[in-house]
Amino acid sequence: MECKLQLKWLMLAIICPLIAGAQSSMSKRDSSCLQENLSITGGTFFLSNGYSHGSLLRYICPNGYYPSVRSRRCQYGLWTSTTKIKETPECKKITCPNPRVFKNGEVIPYKDMYYVNDTTSYSCPSNYMFRGSAVRVCKPNGKWSGSTPICGDNSDYCPDPGIPPGSIRTGNMFNIDDKVTYRCESPLTLIGSKVRVCQDGGQWSGTEPQCYADFTYDTPEEASDAFTSSLKTNLAVSETFKKDFEGKKIVMDQDGRLDIYFAVDASDSIDSDDFNKAKDTIKMLIDKMTYYSVSPNYEILIFATDVKRIISMKDFKRSDNAGKLTHIFKELDKFTYESTGDKTGSNITKVYSEILESMKTEEINNAMAFSETQHMVIVFTDGQSNIGNTKHKVDQIKQLVTKNNPSRDNKLDLFVFGVGDDVYQEDINDLVSQKDQEKHFFKLQDLTMVPEMLDEMMDESTSVGLCGIVWEGLENKRHAFPWLAQINFAHPKGSNCMGSLVTSSYILTAAHCFSEGDTPDRITVKLEKDLVVKVRKYTLHPDFNLTAKQHSGIQEYYEFDVALIQLERAVRMSFNQRPICIPCTKETNAALKLSESEGTCRKHEEILMSNKLVEAAFPSEMDTDNSPKKIKRITIKLGEYRDACVEDAKKAKGINVKNAREVVTDNFLCSGGNKPRTDHVACKGDFGGATYLNKKGRVIQVGVISWGVKDICKENSGFNSVADSRDYHSNLFSEKIRSFLKEHLENDDIGNPITFL
Repeated sequence: MECKLQLKWLMLAIICPLIAGAQSSMSKRDSSCLQENLSITGGTFFLSNGYSHGSLLRYICPNGYYPSVRSRRCQYGLWTSTTKIKETPECKKITCPNPRVFKNGEVIPYKDMYYVNDTTSYSCPSNYMFRGSAVRVCKPNGKWSGSTPICGDNSDYCPDPGIPPGSIRTGNMFNIDDKVTYRCESPLTLIGSKVRVCQDGGQWSGTEPQCYADFTYDTPEEASDAFTSSLKTNLAVSETFKKDFEGKKIVMDQDGRLDIYFAVDASDSIDSDDFNKAKDTIKMLIDKMTYYSVSPNYEILIFATDVKRIISMKDFKRSDNAGKLTHIFKELDKFTYESTGDKTGSNITKVYSEILESMKTEEINNAMAFSETQHMVIVFTDGQSNIGNTKHKVDQIKQLVTKNNPSRDNKLDLFVFGVGDDVYQEDINDLVSQKDQEKHFFKLQDLTMVPEMLDEMMDESTSVGLCGIVWEGLENKRHAFPWLAQINFAHPKGSNCMGSLVTSSYILTAAHCFSEGDTPDRITVKLEKDLVVKVRKYTLHPDFNLTAKQHSGIQEYYEFDVALIQLERAVRMSFNQRPICIPCTKETNAALKLSESEGTCRKHEEILMSNKLVEAAFPSEMDTDNSPKKIKRITIKLGEYRDACVEDAKKAKGINVKNAREVVTDNFLCSGGNKPRTDHVACKGDFGGATYLNKKGRVIQVGVISWGVKDICKENSGFNSVADSRDYHSNLFSEKIRSFLKEHLENDDIGNPITFL
């Protein structure tokens, strides 16, 4: 452990070896500390074990304040601290990072310092587009509420990534392969991505950085939103390798596809209470995960100067199924804080080295299984170590799992939970994953908050109801489209339409697919192979009316062309049947890794539809294997590209208007054409299908295929667009369409309802 004690050189020579685990002739019983000069101005202190050796003194301040010195420990007769103490500790006001870095706009009020409950507002000039939170409040945890405000002119390929409060950004070009770099104003520490790259598809690599003070912490809500979303996704993905299950059941076997490595810091800089809380957290996590049909494999390590394996990955997989978890809990309970003895250094490098060796063993034993496995590393530490090159070991773990293939980044998640009063944040970024909009470092004010964080982490309904999870590249193509539905009508037209599973009992499709006189018994829905589902009822959007504008020269008017089909029974969720995400819902909020405060419909639209050209897709009709015959690739036209796309609507048969916006309102999305690239177009049988984006590994539907300008599939026996062949999609961000969906999907009386924002 690094000695940062501000004592005389003689005392340093004595104390540092003791902390590192050297033998001492001094008796701990005879090394009580003095009771003088321990007070803090404006606050109080708490002693874990009086004034005896090893006792931890914690300073406590009122709400809105933080102690200039977090804690001190009684070490062989002297009070030590990792913080330099020049004068009496005091309670200082909590501040939030400088918001005046806001570019191209105005922040009000303009102050030197911003304290808890201070409110700021942001605005842009008329020639800039505003994104983010227009009003932000300084919170008691030293963070601003809401999301980073940005004034962008949308002139580049990627949207302006913004400048988070307290940071300094280098780089103002936002085209493909352009980089921006961040650092934090002193003495703040950067958590997140120091470098971000504009990628093909208009998204920035990595995650938006945050600037943490030493008193900054994450609320349970912030930690829960980020951590449990990633964990649930990994568990759900792992279900692809399991058979069907009944109810809440622990299913253990050696072919599990999720390996989780836990490591707990037991060094001298960690208080025994925090060590025990970390152990309890592991037990709670493992218990919560038993709600899934797939049970992960575990390795648990406790480390100080040396590393102790409570259970190895190899032994866990080899042991009999019965009693595995009970055995883990017993072994955890047996290992006490005192079990580390006098070896109380903090060898973080060694613990990652041990995890690396276990992973190598797993790969040697079964390379194919290793490549298919989701790997998670969850470490509880205060980060205080100066032994070895930890970053090098972490990089080796990344290389082993991903093989330097970016498409395999989702196979590895590296988390760190900050433990104790003095979390050393400087090197944490090197130990955690840096994924798009994901958070992998959590600094909780107190580990007693963890039960609150995990309380609603997962249950049976959420485990089977995760939306938008797909598994592409597998031999079973249906796995990549578990939400795909085909609707067959028994009416004389004999036509079919496509649809999407949006809850366990509702299919979303186009209203124009239905004819007068259609009854539920004459409609069937085809999902996975050999599963044809009967229909209970169908409901068209109340404002859909094909003939509404015939008097205005529009023979067929498709505004609000959406409908919902309710099935007779809810389908059973599996990796062949799982709903697609739809925007402006809490379920999609989790898929987008947004906190509760960030999760708004406007924020969803910013993330999904912020570029002038939004890459999207829609499926064709089903093939014999119940996957689409073809995936149609399109770009949704926004900004100046939308005008030409909308204008071509006047070329459609039966349209005779001067203003194309009478036909294509803001309730439509537009695709097609051959500029700046050639899109695919919809053919007969594709209508009613989902227009979707793949974002952060989750599939989110933003539209329903409604109508097109011309049928070039019939004319050219192909589906590549020509200059004026356009398709129009009912826009799920439309307020009226969203209200219709909310009315029915939130009141699902058969399956699992979803919650709209």
